[in-house]
Amino acid sequence: MKITKKAIQAFLKSKLGTDAGWALRALTKIYENQTADEQATGSTHFINGIGFTGVDAEILTSFAEQLNRRGFLTEKQMNLTFKKMPKYWGQILEISDQEKLKSMVGAAQ
Repeated sequence: MKITKKAIQAFLKSKLGTDAGWALRALTKIYENQTADEQATGSTHFINGIGFTGVDAEILTSFAEQLNRRGFLTEKQMNLTFKKMPKYWGQILEISDQEKLKSMVGAAQ
């Protein structure tokens, strides 16, 4: 069965919006892709297609830093993370092992 980009998008959005492991790993990876300046200020300075959007930068940067410090987010923070992370599916696709991802999507169908 051919795995379409739409199927991959749906799979990633679902995982990022409901699975804590996926959402927290994605949060960490996208935070790591922010520039050092963006991490320090909790804002977005460059439209470079990586990192958090301007509207999410401050809150998601603070969540990523708390996760790094404490190792967890509160339930309220997790709910907001689940709400915001699906929009980053494209960045996660770019940094993922494509073959492994396709096999997971295939197994989920």
